[in-house]
Amino acid sequence: MELETLRRKLASAHYIHDETLLTTLAVALSLGRPLLIEGAAGVGKTEIAKVMASALDRELVRLQCYEGLDESKALYEWNYQKQLLAIQIQKDRREAGDLTASLFSDEYLLERPLLKSIRSEKPVVLLIDEIDKADEEFEAFLLELLSEMQVTIPEVGTIHARTIPFVVLTSNRARPLSEALRRRCAYVYLTYPDLEKELAILREKLPHVDDRLAAQVAVAVQKLRSNEAILKKPSIAETLDWASALDALGVRELTPDAMRKTAGFVLKNSEDLSAWDEEEQAQAQEQTQESGCSHCAGHGEGQTHG
Repeated sequence: MELETLRRKLASAHYIHDETLLTTLAVALSLGRPLLIEGAAGVGKTEIAKVMASALDRELVRLQCYEGLDESKALYEWNYQKQLLAIQIQKDRREAGDLTASLFSDEYLLERPLLKSIRSEKPVVLLIDEIDKADEEFEAFLLELLSEMQVTIPEVGTIHARTIPFVVLTSNRARPLSEALRRRCAYVYLTYPDLEKELAILREKLPHVDDRLAAQVAVAVQKLRSNEAILKKPSIAETLDWASALDALGVRELTPDAMRKTAGFVLKNSEDLSAWDEEEQAQAQEQTQESGCSHCAGHGEGQTHG
């Protein structure tokens, strides 16, 4: 796909991107290369796969990774209940060899995300989300799919892709990924957006929100992310949630009171809420003291002149 065509498609999907990401997406798509996206939780890695599915008008097939994930959940599984029923019905009607062979046909095969993505008649976007949460053994299992676009099922043999999916892998860097996997992929590292980009995202996704409020939310989120006391940094999705909550309340200015009442839309654990509350109280106390000292200095100066 040409660069300008993809640019228009991403724009129509209301996705804010930079030139590096645009170029990487276009080249990976043209070469049929998987794309590995790394970055902290909440920077928008999964969103890229969703946007590409929308931009390309393809189905999104998602495999959510977790510890202990294996082939039976990711690739295929046999419909054991249906097989047992077939054995009961046909055991006296068919020879054992024929019956056994028939039990491992498409009729009894349950497709999981990986198999579904390569057997689809139309190309799909395959999202392998949070690959760093899966075991190293599963990562090694993926290499055949990523390099050859084929999978092997012992009872069936090698299954080659009918169509080539656009594969997006995401990682929060919970553990190092193998060099073998990295070699097979194009690579993007995402960071949290800067103030300008965050505001652009707010304006694009929530055009009905007051522009002044959107700017105040963007500034506040940037401060929260730079605050070392905040453990779970606000994601882009939480920025949008916060702005939507404020707008739903009819708020047009992000006052300290409005921030306190809606803090649960941007900070999602008690430790961060407590840290934020303590900092707000400290700042308020500091401002009170400064105001008091200023008043005392002015009062003393007036007495001197008197």
